[in-house]
Amino acid sequence: MGMDRFTRAANIDGKAYAAGLLERIKTDVETLKATTGTVPGLAVVLVGHDPASAIYVSSKRRQTVAAGMRSFEYRLAQETTQGELLDLVHHLNNDEEVHGILVQLPLPVHLDPNAVIQAINPDKDVDGFHVSNAGRLATGNPALIPCTPLGCMMLIKDTLGESLSGLHAVIVGKSNIVGKPMAQMLMNAHCTVTVVHSQTRNAAELCRTADILVVAAGRAGLVRGDWIKPGAVVIDVGINRIQDGEKSRIVGDVAYGEAGHARAITPVPGGVGPMTIACLLSNTLAAFRRHHAMIAAA
Repeated sequence: MGMDRFTRAANIDGKAYAAGLLERIKTDVETLKATTGTVPGLAVVLVGHDPASAIYVSSKRRQTVAAGMRSFEYRLAQETTQGELLDLVHHLNNDEEVHGILVQLPLPVHLDPNAVIQAINPDKDVDGFHVSNAGRLATGNPALIPCTPLGCMMLIKDTLGESLSGLHAVIVGKSNIVGKPMAQMLMNAHCTVTVVHSQTRNAAELCRTADILVVAAGRAGLVRGDWIKPGAVVIDVGINRIQDGEKSRIVGDVAYGEAGHARAITPVPGGVGPMTIACLLSNTLAAFRRHHAMIAAA
């Protein structure tokens, strides 16, 4: 497919949307500070010395402070025990100044991430990974939703409008972090949803029926142009580093250069990625509001 055809697909600018969302959050935080006398607080826990995680945690701290929220950062030694980490989580659960808790993954191999996640108070679980939040989402109740699919949903609605009723959405990938919550959100928005995964026999054929195609498979260039229905909205969640000669570059799970017949597509980088931290702060703001609503109702 030539470049002239490619130019017909609009880029979905996640970076610009995220910047606007962060500005709206900052304004809301200022209003809440004036009315409640306090601001949302986000606690981030980092165990060990993973360089990528350290960079990500620093970025979260900067964005949290820029939004007017309080940032609580806990950097623990690599040899921290499961009991010590759980003690910290319980402390944060009971800290009235902390409205959101995030334990940065991956954890060192001797720690059980599931046990840690399930120890977090679901109302402070701003990653949206606790089984209570998964259950709330699955049953259509208010929930803290994992940040990446939440960001995807915002971009889909911004592209197509608020009503997605009756559209066919296909999700490639069935992870607990992206695929499953994405399917639940789209069903809650009255889409017809198909989930494609590694054992699906007719993946390309199913993808070709999608009005909305969300790809979160973790395989560079998996979805080719002939998998995409003309006029579809394509959300590429993939972040894959590949070698390009002597250099490396980041690409998505969709063959971006073959998607010109789509209505719109998220580029990689610059599409879904920038939404993640913005949605983390959106969840922290939601947790803060819910906390104060419960206090007011008591």
